[in-house]
Parts: sequence; C-alpha cells; structure tokens
Amino acid sequence: MPRYATEPTHANSISSHIGVLLINLGTPEAPTREAVRVYLKEFLSDPRVVEIPRILWWPILNLFVLRTRPKKSAARYAQIWMPEGSPLKVYTERQTTLLRGYLGERLRAPLVVDYAMRYGKPSIREKLAALKAQGCNRILLVPLYPQYSSSTTATALDAAYAELGRMRTQPEMRAIRDFHDDQGYVAALAASVRSYWEKRGRPDVLVISFHGVPQRTMDMGDPYHLQCQTSARLLAAELGLQDHQYSISFQSRFGRAKWLQPYTADVLADLGHRKTGRVDVMCPGFVADCLETLEEIAIEGKGIFHSAGGGELRFIPCLNDSHPWIAALADLTARNLLGWIDRSPAGSEPHPSLAVSTGMGA
Repeated sequence: MPRYATEPTHANSISSHIGVLLINLGTPEAPTREAVRVYLKEFLSDPRVVEIPRILWWPILNLFVLRTRPKKSAARYAQIWMPEGSPLKVYTERQTTLLRGYLGERLRAPLVVDYAMRYGKPSIREKLAALKAQGCNRILLVPLYPQYSSSTTATALDAAYAELGRMRTQPEMRAIRDFHDDQGYVAALAASVRSYWEKRGRPDVLVISFHGVPQRTMDMGDPYHLQCQTSARLLAAELGLQDHQYSISFQSRFGRAKWLQPYTADVLADLGHRKTGRVDVMCPGFVADCLETLEEIAIEGKGIFHSAGGGELRFIPCLNDSHPWIAALADLTARNLLGWIDRSPAGSEPHPSLAVSTGMGA
C-alpha cells in the first residue's frame, strides 16, 4: 500500500479552483443506541477532547461510558430529531447551500463550497479528497466554532492537516482560527435576539450560555474562556444591556472534574429560587442548534428553572440559517480569501464584493 494517496487522474491539468470547507462538530446518524455509541466512541477517543492518559481513559470509556451513556443520549436525541435528520446536520447543510449562493453572487471565481464533520459523516478526509478531485488547489477551512478551543477548533484543524500529510500533491491551505469578536457575527447574534424580543417581549434576565470545558484547560493556556467573555460583553453592548440584565454561564459538564463556572444549571436554579418571572437563554458558541441547545437548554434547563420556582424560560434559537448570519459568514469568508480572489476576471479592478469592513476581528 503506497504511503501517499494516489492523485486524481490528470490532476495537474484540472482548472484551478478554490475550495471552502465548513467544519462542524458532528452528530450521530440516527437517534439510536448503536448510532450514538459509534459517534461517542470516535468523539470521546479524541485526546484533545479528553485529556486523560489513554491507559487510564480507555477502560473507563469502553467498560463504562460506552455501555451506559448511548442509551440515555439516544433518548435525548430522539426528542429533538427533525424530519430531515439531526438538527446540527440539517442546519449545517443549509448554511453551506446558502453560503455557496451568497459567494457565487459576490465573487467571480471558481469556488467549491462544502461542509464536513469532525466526528461522523461526512468526514474531513472524504470532503478534502472530494475538493481535490474537483480541482481545488487552494482550500479555506472554516471551523464553525466562534470561540477557539483546543477541543474544538484545534482538533478540527488537526484532522485536516493530518490529511495533508497523506497527500502526494498538497493544496495550499488556510484556516480561520476564530471569529469570537467579528463584527458581523456579533451583529447577527444581536439581530437574532432583537427579532425574538420584538415578537415575544423582553425577559427579566438574558442568560448567555456557552459550552463548557474543563477548568484545567484554561489554566494551561486555552483562550476559550476569555473569548467567551469577550463575545458576551460585545453582544451585551450591542443590545444595550446593563450588567444586571444578563448573566454568562457554561453548560454541558461531563465527569467529576472542575469545569468553567458558573454552571448554567446552577445559574438557572438560582434565578428560579429568586422567583424570576422570565429568563431567556441563548447559546452564542453554537452557530447551529443541536442536542446541547434544543434538549439541554430548551427542555432540561427549563425543567431546572421551573422546579426551582421560576416563571417562564424561553430559548432563543441559534443563528442557524438566518440572513444576518449567512451574510456575516459570507463576509468573513470573503475577507479570508483575499489574495486568492482579489481581482475580477478582467484583472483590472478589485472586485467590489471584497471591499468589506474588517470588523472587530477576522
């Protein structure tokens, strides 16, 4: 078996294209115990996700976690499964289709826009191979994680770069590291909240909940916590909120280790104990609704709040396929294609669609 992958036939004669690959976390193929088990095994076997020595983690994972958790998780997935499939996959597919349309109208260049999942299908390996087969010798990776973390963005890029190591002819590759302070992203979040409040009124408190990570990752230099705080503050400023009108928290704790605090469940319980009339929760760390938003917050979180004596809890959907978000994503992508696409076919003038503001971050 050759060490390096065989290239597509006549690859060097194929017209030059630019590929844009969106990368999201991943999802089980079905809300079943076996499908969830397959997904969790790949996910929880990633050393960036669980930073425990393999000799200790392997028996815990295989003898305990994968024997008990899949059944419970499958039941949770079943509660939020859409007719078209997993919400995360459905919305990622829609984002890809819409981004393809936006960029196709704005940029006069041969672009191929696709998506992959870090865990599950479609894999990063198969999608990078497909982009190469379509003549893409320049590829922009767009991990759909606004805030950088070793356990999300870094592992997605690890997988992509590992594929480069298997290629005989490597494409030129770029990656967007994060966009936690990007002006378009923050504006899209604010537009989503305003639209929701215009239809349903304003809450007493807005809880801004991010996915949690172990505290030790921050202690070891991961910038995730700081970037979450920055995103939340920028959003609050955009909405004109005072400090007492919003709260920042972290959800999805796993295991017994100390994770980033305050925990969302504790914040909701405290607000319930204080007899808060209405709480809205949003999750800016996810650009597409998924199990952590639709079940953990909209169902489980609501139960915690009500049980503690709170009034009404409403979940504000993620950015999903909203127009402000797709426009912001197109703008972010176009800025990161500068140098690859910077002139019209005539080669005389810069293409007007690339004359975009740089915002607060790239």
